[in-house]
Amino acid sequence: MKVRKAVIPAAGLGTRMLPATKTVPKEMLPLVDKPVIQYVVEEAAAAGIEDILIVTNRAKSAMDDYFDYHPELEERLLRSGKEQEAATIRRCADLCNIFYVRQKETKGLGHAVWRARNFVGKEPFAVLLGDDVMKSKTPVLAQLISASEKYGCSCVGTQQVEDSQISKYSSLKLSPLDGRIYTVHDMNEKPGPGEKFSNFAILGRYVLTSSIFDILERTPPGHGGEIQLTDALKELCRKERMVAVEFEGRRYDTGNLKGFLEATIDFALENEESGPWLRQFILDKAAELAYNCRS
Repeated sequence: MKVRKAVIPAAGLGTRMLPATKTVPKEMLPLVDKPVIQYVVEEAAAAGIEDILIVTNRAKSAMDDYFDYHPELEERLLRSGKEQEAATIRRCADLCNIFYVRQKETKGLGHAVWRARNFVGKEPFAVLLGDDVMKSKTPVLAQLISASEKYGCSCVGTQQVEDSQISKYSSLKLSPLDGRIYTVHDMNEKPGPGEKFSNFAILGRYVLTSSIFDILERTPPGHGGEIQLTDALKELCRKERMVAVEFEGRRYDTGNLKGFLEATIDFALENEESGPWLRQFILDKAAELAYNCRS
């Protein structure tokens, strides 16, 4: 069955980016000239997704407003001869059919995904984490959908991470299947010393069957006292076939300061307006630092 629906969990409190996220959702922080979540929505649309459910909370109504029309602003821009700018803000609202549901309590990623059960129904669906931005020639989600539809099963996106980083992610137990595609046998959420299966970590993209909802319904709180999606996936991969795609592309975790700054610099360097200026600024700054070191 074609994957046409996606869920973007975006109800987190943004504690890794305080104080900026005290009143501004981390997904709405500007990554050069667009908010973070727009990159995620654009990836989903480019992968063929038609309907998106964004899981929010009571403090994140700014996302609802952002993906809506703004007739007054558009009219002002058009009167000022700024047709391109008016078209740009209209395009944001026309990327996909976007719906919203609130996660009324902070109970973890698994609970946020479970909130989408009525929206998804019995279809396979994608999950894209709202603060994970991908840069790739072929949309990362499209890479996963291709594998999921080929093998008729759930699929997770993975890449290898350093030993020092695997404890922050879900470690996968894999066996080779076809090129960059692997069969998933097991997984471990945030493994401690000696607990990891491999350095292959799940990184922010999933295509899942609707069977996950029945499992999430009975999944008890796990790591951090929250309902972990990984705990449900662990059961799912034992009951149904699951594959992992070692996706081509770079992932940025914009939910922390370092990842946000890395993404900002990389995307700004590729931006037509800011790129030439930023490259010269970096060269000038490097020369200034080198001069100061010699002084």
